[in-house]
Amino acid sequence: MDDRVEGKAKEIEGETQQKWGEAKDEAKDLWENAKDKADDVKDQAEDIFDDATDREPEPEATAR
Repeated sequence: MDDRVEGKAKEIEGETQQKWGEAKDEAKDLWENAKDKADDVKDQAEDIFDDATDREPEPEATAR
């Protein structure tokens, strides 16, 4: 009886470790995806800013 209980405890421990590893991997993937998306947004904002500041100023209308 003790062997079965011990065996079941080890089985549960192994399953728990596997689930923990899977959860950590998923969290890491989600974090990396969030960082990549944030970098994309930053790059887009920089591009928009650069485009806006690189334009030639429009000539001012002269009053007649």
